[in-house]
Amino acid sequence: MPRQPDLFGHAALTVQPESGRVQPRLWVRRLTIWSDSDTRLRDIELRPGLNIIWSPDPGDQSNGGDTGYLGHGSGKTLFCRLLRFCLGEDRYASDEQRLRIAAALPEGWVSAEVLVDGALWGVLRPLGAGRPHYAVPDALPEQLLEGNIPPTGIEPLLEVIERQIVTPGIAALIPGEHRLDAWRVALAWLTRDQECRFDRVLEWRSADSDSGSPTRSLSAAKHLDAMRGFVGAIVAEELQLRSEISALEERHKVCSQDVARRKWETDRLRANVATVVGLDLDDLPEGRLSIEVLRKAATQNVARLARVGPTWDTGDLEALRAEYDEQRQLVSALEQHLAVGQAQLPEIDMLVRRMKGEMPGISAQVAKSATPICPVCEVPIDRALSEGCGMSHKLPDLQAIRHRRQCNIDEIAAEERRRREISESVASTLQALAPARIARDALRARVRAAEHIHDARSGAWFKARRVIDDVKRLDQMLSELELEEAKAASHAVEVEEKRELTGTFRAAQREVFDRLSRFFDGVIREIVGPMAQGKVSLDGNGLKLVVELGGERSTAAIDSLKVIAFDLAVMCMSVEGGTRLPAFLLHDSPREADLGLSVYHRLFALAKGLEAPEPPLFQYIVTTTTRPPDDVQVKPWLRESLRGSPAQERLLRRDL
Repeated sequence: MPRQPDLFGHAALTVQPESGRVQPRLWVRRLTIWSDSDTRLRDIELRPGLNIIWSPDPGDQSNGGDTGYLGHGSGKTLFCRLLRFCLGEDRYASDEQRLRIAAALPEGWVSAEVLVDGALWGVLRPLGAGRPHYAVPDALPEQLLEGNIPPTGIEPLLEVIERQIVTPGIAALIPGEHRLDAWRVALAWLTRDQECRFDRVLEWRSADSDSGSPTRSLSAAKHLDAMRGFVGAIVAEELQLRSEISALEERHKVCSQDVARRKWETDRLRANVATVVGLDLDDLPEGRLSIEVLRKAATQNVARLARVGPTWDTGDLEALRAEYDEQRQLVSALEQHLAVGQAQLPEIDMLVRRMKGEMPGISAQVAKSATPICPVCEVPIDRALSEGCGMSHKLPDLQAIRHRRQCNIDEIAAEERRRREISESVASTLQALAPARIARDALRARVRAAEHIHDARSGAWFKARRVIDDVKRLDQMLSELELEEAKAASHAVEVEEKRELTGTFRAAQREVFDRLSRFFDGVIREIVGPMAQGKVSLDGNGLKLVVELGGERSTAAIDSLKVIAFDLAVMCMSVEGGTRLPAFLLHDSPREADLGLSVYHRLFALAKGLEAPEPPLFQYIVTTTTRPPDDVQVKPWLRESLRGSPAQERLLRRDL
């Protein structure tokens, strides 16, 4: 396709279609929205080439026109989302909007006629939850709505796209977590979210769109890998190498953190040891050279503490403890003896009082027994015996009574004697106990003082010994630190070596980016003007798009234009068969607010020009509120006009 001649030596934008192709490898022939199985709300027929969905802005009409409607809120983005939904995306709107649509259209469907390498696929998906999905070859959506074909899900369509267009080899290179993610990633690129605002070339899906696209979990590096995979600028060996680099970088990061931690620990231990042995840290050599100095100082400190003075013997403490134990036992015995004696004295006093209390009665019995009275006739026994008495003949045993009295007297004397002995013993015990206690307390104080001295000396000695152990530990820690530093350095070197290899891979794929850059330059010159230049480059920092017009230009409008031009350049490569992507592109309202209208109109002119010669081998769908050029405001390029009001003019022909 020859374009305008270049007066400054640059080749015009030229696309050589892939031999044998008579239609795009993938394109959508029709998108239909159904309120139920019999009623069409919208039936939008599409075509290969440029397709415009226009929602006119009344203030943008050249003739003033009717200003009683809105150009926004007409359903342009919903149209794009439904088209993406029919091509395999999981959701067609945010949760809130899906609920509103399902409530308004409980029996609603969206269908599409999709052609893959010339084969028709009928796609039918419900607008609400709980109903089946269909993707059936050689079937029209009307046939699917009849209910005679069993549900298949959307997966059969995705499988054939991955197998025939993306190819299994490229699909294996595309990062993803689930089966058939490769096409969903490609779909995200080919149908960028409007919410991304065409700000970044590798930003395809916004979190605000709630699309469920697998690209939401991909990093920028993974997006770049996917893009390179689709344009044939990456191989499995490079991906493996990049994976190895990532693993090495992670190990280097962990190792570097470990080195920092170990260095902090060794510096702290080194400072503590130097303080204990009395050395100035600034005077010590660095690293392991300080070990011998610290070890020598610590050993001298232990030897000094190990020397015992002439006034101290370790055996003195044991002898003192034995003497204290002996004195403590003596005091304990005296206290026990005193307690027993003091307990016996009250008992003896009580016993003596009781026995003395019995003496008057016994003495009276003795006196009475000397002149006994007859208990019967109450006549003295002597008289009764001399005069005779036939009534009494028993006399009391005087001898026994006298013996009992004498025994009582003897017992009293014995107890009083025992009391005197115990009293004397208690007195002597009390006399001995006081100095014994004093001696015991003095010995206890001496033992405690001796133990304190011993513990202090032992603690100092053990502390000095521990310093020697700390020096040994410091030596080991420094050795391990050196090993970890060497390991970290080795990882860093290995990472750099492998990065150089990735540069070799990039150099090997330079032809792909040179080709892409030529298309990008041609698109930029067609849209911006013949004085402009565009360049695509890939280096270690990623993908870079440059537009030069008397110097490099970078504004919000230019940045969005770069993204649009890049997508069109890739589409041109796809027309030539140079990518593993279909020559399919969907741009939802691509004009930034300050992008010049003339530049924007040249975008449509470029797309229209790419259709020649017939038949077009691409499908480029653009939704716009800004007025397109007059020559494409008619069929076949203008496929549908929508308005934000009244409701009948909106995509779903109603307010939600």
